[in-house]
Amino acid sequence: MNILFVSLGCDKNLVDTEVMLGMLASRGYQMVEDESEADIIVINTCCFIHDAKEESIQTILEMSELKKEGRLKALIVTGCLAQRYQQEIIDEIPEVDAVLGTTSYDKILDAVDEALEGHHYLKMTDIDALPTVDSKRLVTTGGHFAYLKIAEGCDKHCTYCIIPKIRGNFRSVPMEQLVGEAEELAEQGVKELILVAQETTLYGKDLYGEKSLHKLLKELCKIAGIRWIRVLYCYPEEITDELIQVMKEESKICHYLDLPIQHASDGILKRMGRRTSKAQLIEIIEKLRREIPDITLRTTLITGFPGETEEQHEELMDFVDQMEFDRLGVFTYSPEEDTPAATMPDQIEESVKEDRQAELMELQQDIAFEQAEDMIGREVLVMIEGKIADENAYVGRTYKDAPNVDGLIFVNTDEELMSGDFAKVKVTGALEYDLIGEIV
Repeated sequence: MNILFVSLGCDKNLVDTEVMLGMLASRGYQMVEDESEADIIVINTCCFIHDAKEESIQTILEMSELKKEGRLKALIVTGCLAQRYQQEIIDEIPEVDAVLGTTSYDKILDAVDEALEGHHYLKMTDIDALPTVDSKRLVTTGGHFAYLKIAEGCDKHCTYCIIPKIRGNFRSVPMEQLVGEAEELAEQGVKELILVAQETTLYGKDLYGEKSLHKLLKELCKIAGIRWIRVLYCYPEEITDELIQVMKEESKICHYLDLPIQHASDGILKRMGRRTSKAQLIEIIEKLRREIPDITLRTTLITGFPGETEEQHEELMDFVDQMEFDRLGVFTYSPEEDTPAATMPDQIEESVKEDRQAELMELQQDIAFEQAEDMIGREVLVMIEGKIADENAYVGRTYKDAPNVDGLIFVNTDEELMSGDFAKVKVTGALEYDLIGEIV
């Protein structure tokens, strides 16, 4: 029987999808990419911001049409939207046969069985549970890199964020379990591990009484076959000297950190419920660059937060200009129901949010192009992602680039390369965010 899986939202959600795919594959189900060939469709949803919620709803409605036409035997909805709006989905989209919450993905086989028997199935496990699954994940990222989710949930409770209410409190995955999973991924050919969580830097504090990300990294570095280890979603205030030291000592750890700072005005940071001030952010960034001179820093910002004045926007612009982040993304503020920020006074008009977003991205574009030009003439190690059709050229990434969010390097060569190969490349040109190079 054929199953189509639609995974929406973040890479943490993708890990849950891959776990479910592994369970289904172990039962003998065949995975397909065309909905017209599917007997069962599973949609793993997101509802972090308005656009993500709309995409999830629209996808469910589109797939429910196949159910109405009688071509589909079962339609199952999982993930964040399912957790948050379970009753609305049940009441308003009767074509949906099963609904699984964020901590119930380990019940996907039961959901499929019940749905195929014509029963409606709803499973909402304790939001602070941490499911364990024996079957191997089915990696969907091409095989040469994979995400390793090291923790679930969040305790920060930023005023704009709904995640703690749909993903629960912060809880770490035991270290031995993560090492075992990483070893399995390496055996399957994975060469780059990308560590993800709502917040990676607090890893282990709930289990071991202290922040233990540096200890986990040391264990992962011992795994044969793993060439790169990349860390995402590091809250600046939780970065420790031990983490910096292990990044300096272990050659497998990419000199790359993702620091979601969200803003740089003290007034806005306070309203957001963030734990850092502008001065502290500058101090942390300068320390990282001092200790690891070739580090690549990525960040994300929110523009148009309630009460943000033009002066505070300009302050953020000046901060970005001063800090010159290597990678930067900007979201317009999205008011989410049941969050404190949604009811704050002085909500900003969408057009103003979008104008401010555009200004920040235009500034970052100039910074990124200058940095790309600075790379010309340098030799870099590149992981090959794939070949460009009908050309003697390949697409790859340097340690400076996380997949799907950062830039690429286009490598001209007559050599035969495979996805996951590493090659030494000389940078010969710069595009807007990407690079051009050739094998040396």
